[in-house]
Parts: sequence; structure tokens; C-alpha cells
Amino acid sequence: MPDRRSPLGKKRLNDESKREWGLFLSVGLFSAFVNILMMTGPMFMLQVYDRVLASRAEETLASLFLLVVFLFTVMGLLDFVRSRLMSRVAKRLMGRLEERVFAAVLRRNALNPEDLVSSLGLSDLDAVQKLLNSRVVLALFDMPWSPLFFLAIFIFHPLLGLLALGGGAVLIAVTLLNRVATRSLSREAAQAQTVSGRLGDYLRDEAELLQALGMQGAAFNRWRESRGTALRAEARAADRTTGFTTFTRSFRQLLQSAMLALGAWVVLRGEMSAGAMIAGSILMGRALSPIETVIGGWSVIARARDGWLRLPDLLDSQTDEIHITPSRPAARVIAKNITVVLPGTRRPALRALSFRLEPGQALGVIGPSGCGKTTLARALCGVRPLADGSLRLDQSDLHRFPSDTLGQLLGYLPQNVTLFQGTIAENIARMKANPSPESVIEAAKRADAHDMILDLPDGYDTRIHSTSGPLSGGQIQRIGLARALFGDPLLLILDEPNANLDADGNAALNRAIREMKDRRGAVIVMAHRPAAISECETLLMLENGQCRAYGPRQEVLAKTVRNAKDISHIGKTGMSGATQRKEAP
Repeated sequence: MPDRRSPLGKKRLNDESKREWGLFLSVGLFSAFVNILMMTGPMFMLQVYDRVLASRAEETLASLFLLVVFLFTVMGLLDFVRSRLMSRVAKRLMGRLEERVFAAVLRRNALNPEDLVSSLGLSDLDAVQKLLNSRVVLALFDMPWSPLFFLAIFIFHPLLGLLALGGGAVLIAVTLLNRVATRSLSREAAQAQTVSGRLGDYLRDEAELLQALGMQGAAFNRWRESRGTALRAEARAADRTTGFTTFTRSFRQLLQSAMLALGAWVVLRGEMSAGAMIAGSILMGRALSPIETVIGGWSVIARARDGWLRLPDLLDSQTDEIHITPSRPAARVIAKNITVVLPGTRRPALRALSFRLEPGQALGVIGPSGCGKTTLARALCGVRPLADGSLRLDQSDLHRFPSDTLGQLLGYLPQNVTLFQGTIAENIARMKANPSPESVIEAAKRADAHDMILDLPDGYDTRIHSTSGPLSGGQIQRIGLARALFGDPLLLILDEPNANLDADGNAALNRAIREMKDRRGAVIVMAHRPAAISECETLLMLENGQCRAYGPRQEVLAKTVRNAKDISHIGKTGMSGATQRKEAP
């Protein structure tokens, strides 16, 4: 359910829509002229039946017809112009909202992948655009002019006016009932479709694993169940909407015949002319047409309305008050009593954690699985908000940086490396448009991946379709490391960086860490295996999200690792000589 208490997000949407009020007013003005010109047909029929046929004046008929051609041409041009204006409104409004919504979807989905608000974010935007580009929105502009046509019918005869007004009241009641009856079904269908689509995409991406483990049949059953739920929800919503639409169409045809029958009776009584009878029937059809269009397109309106109500809640995850540093900060990380609570949980994944990292240093974060290493890595990348404490990059709050600005300052190698569709060069360049080839090659060389890439059939132009393609796990990890090093980041965050690396890969990783420190950058390594922390002067050991030990590497290992052979081995592979215990700030 959308959160109606979203003042900031709602204000953003209102501000963006107000910028299009000029075009909306233009559409309203053109709609006024279009609806006035809609009187052309009924008035022409009135003149033909009451004057032309009675006087048998062919010249009058020809003059009237030429006038009708002109007026209908003008009406068609005005209708075309207002349709184009609505298209411009949709394009401009969506163009300004797309970046905000896209960023909010990424941020919120990173915090909680199961959040349906973020899952529906982009489709909500598409639903609003679809409504603005449809004839349904023009029918909404036409509806305020329906009383004009009802008034004209009343002028012909009060009984005809009452019949038309009663029929319109019935259609409006059906519209309101349609809204109440289909709202929950439409929302349920949209959510079920989203869940089914996400499951289908996930299973498709893991096709190799499903076949290797003989899970194809089980996966199909799971997808069919999810898809069946979505189809049943869509069918229920469609059945109810179709029922209202069918009733509206049949009732309107019945009303049209009733109008002719009543008009004929009034004509037989000598209270109205035959031309007025025909004109009244046409006017009623025009008066009820917008209502029928709205009922027929109610699913489009309901979907756009639900999306518009959800967007403020989504946009509230973005803040306008973002601190931007005037210059490149130093590679200094200061964490003070940081606490992180994962979505859907109450127990902190990290609790009151403090450490300090200076330029030219590397910090190793060790501990058993589930102790909070990956959560810390994601907090350092700005995708996990802090429940308490502060996390600073030099003098600036790390979580106040814009996402792209922070991303250019950081290099992040996640535990599970994902490559995106595109070439290897594009992946290393973080999908940046027209990157410098020299910078791509430099990042690959720093990750010791240059020769490996050149050995591929198309070198840097080798296209990547998924992580299950022709690349091995070690190759993917090296390309991921090159991507992390691209753009000369000042802080390198490595989460289990040697999980898929051989001896040469481990050596290349350690060289990259040493080079990063030589550049006065900082490195944080989350690791299980001792080889990954051989270049780390300082260690932080986590246990259940809390600091168990913090200080020079050898001292921490001596207190926490039982296997003395492992300690001596690590000491021979890059001990920096730190001898005094470092206290947490």
C-alpha cells in the first residue's frame, strides 16, 4: 500500500506536474473549442431535416455542407494538436522524473530486494506515461463539457433532457462502482505480475545451474505456480472490468434507441420537429461518449493512479540535502560506533563498530560467515544506511555523497561479481559512455587482467551476456577487480577478493593492493583466507556484528587464531612492521 504520509515525495511530484500547467491549460482550451465544434453535426442534421428538406433548397444544402466540412476540418486539427500536446506533456514530465525514479528504485532495491514499491517503481512511471498518451485522458478533458450537450437536449424538449440526464447518471454510477470494485483486483494483479516476472528473469539467468542440478522441472513448477497466480489475478480484474464495459456499451445503445423512440413520440404529439429528434439523439451520444471512454479505459486510469500514489513513497528514499565536497577528499575512513540494521530484522547486523583507516594503509576485516563483513562493505559503499553512529570519508559524511559521486571515489569488488551485458571494455569502464581506451587498459593492467583479456577471441571487445558465459570464475573476478580500479578510486573495498583466484591471481591481487597504497589510497579487505590480508597492516575481527579484536595484524592474529603455523605464514608474506597496538577511535 502506498504511504499517504510522503510530504517530500508528494511535493516533488506536484512541483514537476505544476511545470506543465501551461500545456495542460492549452489542452483544456483546445478541448473547449473541440467540444463546441462537436455541435456542428447535430446542428447540421437539424437544418437539413427542418429547412433543406422542407424547402428543397439545394443551394442551402451545398452551403451548409461546405461550412460543415470547414468546421470539421478545424475540429480535427484542434483535436490533433491537443493530442500532440499531451504527448509532449508525457515526454517532458517523464523525462524529468525518470532519473529520480530510477535512482530511487536502485537505492531502495539495494536496501530491500523484496520491496514491491521499488519493484513497481519503473512500471508505475510507465503506467502514468501510458495514461497521458492515451485517449482516456482526453476524455477526462471532454467530460466537463457534457453538461453543455445535456443543456442543448433540454432546449429541444425537457423529456429528452431528462432521459439523457438519467442515462448519464447511470453511467457515472457505473464508473464509480467500477472504480471501487476493481481497485484491489488491479493492484493485486500488478503485484502478482511483478513477482512472476522477477522469478522468471531470475530462473532464466540461472539456466545453467538449473540444468546442472536437474532442477528444470522443479523450477518450471515454481514459475508456473507464480505465473498462474498472476494470470488468475489478471483474469479476475479483466472479467470485472469487462463486465462493466459490456454493460456500459449495451446500456448506451439501448439509451440511444430509447432517445429515438421518445423523440418520435414527442414529434407525433407535435411538440418537436423531426430534425430536433435526430439532433437530440446525436447530442446525447456525444454527451455520453467521454463517460463510456473513461469506463472502457478504467484499467489504464486505475493503474496510473495507483502508480502516482506509490511514487511519493518511493521518491522519499532520495534526499535533496546531499553534501558535495568541493575537492577530492583524502583516503581517510573514520567509523564511530556505527550500527546497521538490515531490512526485515530487529537485531543489528553491525553494532557500535569503530575503526580508522589512513591514506596508504590497508585494513583486513576477518571473522566467521555471517559476522557482518559484507554488511560493512555495503555500508562503506553507501548502500546500507546507518541506524546509529557516523561513517566519514575524510571530513565528509560518506552517506551524504550523491551515489555517482561516491561511486567515482570508491572501487568495490563484491563477493559475487556480476558482469553486465556489453563488452569487457564497457564493463571495466562501469558502462560509461565513450570511455578512454587508455584508462580501461590501465585498470586492466593494474588488476593483471590485460594479457588474459587479449587472449580472448575479441579482446576488449568480447561481448558479455551473463556471468555463465565463456569466462571462468577467476576471469570474472579479475575483470571485476579491474572495474573496481577504473577511474583511480581513493578507497578500494574488496569482499572476498580471492575466492576464485589461483596463485597467480592472488599475487596479482596483492600487487594491486600494494600499488593502491603507494598511490596514497586506502584498501579494506573482507576475507576468510589468510592470503587476502597479507598486505593489511591492521586487522578488524568481527563476531556477531561486533568488534572482537582490532589492531596491528600480527597482534590480532596472535590473540584470535589458534593455528600458529597460519600466523607465521601470514607474517612472512607482507608484514608491514607495525608493532604497537592501534586503538579504535
